[in-house]
Amino acid sequence: MTRFALLAATAAVAALAVTSASAQALPDRIKQAGKIIIGTNNNYPPIIYKDLATNELTGFDIDLGKAIGKQLGVEVEWQEIAFAQMLPSLQTGRIDMVMAGMSDTPARRDTADFVDYMKSGAQFYTSTALAGEIKTPEDLCGKTVGASRSTNWPQQIGEWSDANCVAKGKPAINVVGTEGSADARTQLKTQRIQAAAQGNETLPYFQQLEPDTYVAIGQAFTESLVGIPVLKTEPQLRDAVKTAVEKLQADGTYDQILAKYGLQANKLPAALNQGQ
Repeated sequence: MTRFALLAATAAVAALAVTSASAQALPDRIKQAGKIIIGTNNNYPPIIYKDLATNELTGFDIDLGKAIGKQLGVEVEWQEIAFAQMLPSLQTGRIDMVMAGMSDTPARRDTADFVDYMKSGAQFYTSTALAGEIKTPEDLCGKTVGASRSTNWPQQIGEWSDANCVAKGKPAINVVGTEGSADARTQLKTQRIQAAAQGNETLPYFQQLEPDTYVAIGQAFTESLVGIPVLKTEPQLRDAVKTAVEKLQADGTYDQILAKYGLQANKLPAALNQGQ
């Protein structure tokens, strides 16, 4: 055997050993099925969305989920579920884990453990038509601001309003829960609301998709961690997923996927249940 053949064989054996070790770490039911079922929702670009040309799921979470599956040596099966049904679907065993840009919060950790893999922040924005009168976050006092009711953004807007409007003698923000971020943008364009909030990782995508339509107001007013929830009763699966993410971060795959979607500023070393 030549030196190059020996090196190639050694690399192949090492790769097989990594895959085998990862696969061995999985629960027996997943090893037997040969797949992980991941719940997702396609209305959160560039994290998850449908490619308009192919109608296929795409985005950061989709690419990362596939890479995790490859690292673990199993197939990935995606199930599209309403965001509000993600954790209940975990509890009923319909899915094994969630990749849907879900924030790791103490309340959600009553149900699941979170493998944190990205940071995010709630960002106020308005329409170009209203940007002349709403230039700073403080200009939102007394205005109507919308955000998806399936997220913790409405609560965070209310908390920001208490600290920055009410506490300073200004009128509170009127917070409106919307059916999702797409509904918030629609209401903003029709001026049913004067501003909205969504993750700072998504706003640049929509500014590019709809030029001269949305204007960011100030900087993100919160910081949260995005994670992969796994049932607390499945620590073996949780630890296998965390190890897979750590390996993808170590070998550069994670950075490549971040760069593909312009999310370098949202980079986060893998962690467990660190959201606040």
